[in-house]
Amino acid sequence: MPASLLLAVFFAAAPPPEAARREFGTREEAEGLVVRAVAHIKDVGAKKAYKDFTDQTSAFVDRDLYVVVYDLEGRVLAHGQKASLVGESLLNVRDPSGKPWIKERVDLAKKKDRFWHDYKFLDPITKRSLEKSSYCERVESTVVCAGIYKR
Repeated sequence: MPASLLLAVFFAAAPPPEAARREFGTREEAEGLVVRAVAHIKDVGAKKAYKDFTDQTSAFVDRDLYVVVYDLEGRVLAHGQKASLVGESLLNVRDPSGKPWIKERVDLAKKKDRFWHDYKFLDPITKRSLEKSSYCERVESTVVCAGIYKR
């Protein structure tokens, strides 16, 4: 078999690249998304950036990765998955284990410039409690986050 034909058969039979097979975002991708989001806030201003983050067709939504921004009182300023939450105070919302995860997140943001935060999240489709972790960075009096499902 000629080498060129052998290479053609190899690449035709090879599995798709890892990025094409991945259904879920990684820690590195969540961190990168937050870094891009923070830069976007600085470039275009908070009002425009929050609108962009909340737009599900924007570059700030990728598979299960999306940007969420809270003020330090727990009010949603942008939400890449559920626009109806914008303006809502979620400070007292609890995860399926009873943990007040938004309060914990904003408390962490008051102490740290960047951090990972673990919590449980109720999958809206399966209704199962799933482990999540969000990478967050404080920007002035807000916290910008993107989360991953722990696998």
